[in-house]
Amino acid sequence: MSNLINVEMIYFIVVLALTLLFCVFLYNNLISKKNKVEEAYSSIDVMLKKRTDLIPQLIDTVKGSIKHERETLTELTQLREKILEKDTKPEERFQLESQLGMMLGKLNVRAEAYPDLKASENFILLQSSLNEVEEQLSAARRAYNAAVNSFNNAIEMFPSNIMGSIMGYSQRTLFTGQPS
Repeated sequence: MSNLINVEMIYFIVVLALTLLFCVFLYNNLISKKNKVEEAYSSIDVMLKKRTDLIPQLIDTVKGSIKHERETLTELTQLREKILEKDTKPEERFQLESQLGMMLGKLNVRAEAYPDLKASENFILLQSSLNEVEEQLSAARRAYNAAVNSFNNAIEMFPSNIMGSIMGYSQRTLFTGQPS
């Protein structure tokens, strides 16, 4: 009889240990995915700050040439100031950054109508810098969205959704580059 109790006790301990190991695996996997999202977000943040830092130079360069486009320059400046506010949530930031990208595109289209500006060495250099940052931002956006997709899948799929719920995780927003 005591051998039977010992065998049952061993089975119970093994099942308990395997369950505990499985929970630790799920926990660590979710932490890893969350950290990858945070890392990818910081890469995007660096690119967005680079782009935002180029705006004052672009505005100064364009200001003298495009006298009739003051409204666009003012909107660009106001949008930049909103983006630089400290307590912006990622979702809001992505929406503002998308609007900024559209405004920069409009500015470039409008600059086409000003031959002096198009020929300006400073403007050409700034355009080149902005294009480079936009390409880097596009790559960072793809990496971020891949990390977010993996994280969102993990917190929605069984059984990791249970651990994600216990940890208080919720879905992250993809950065599409389009204002919603």
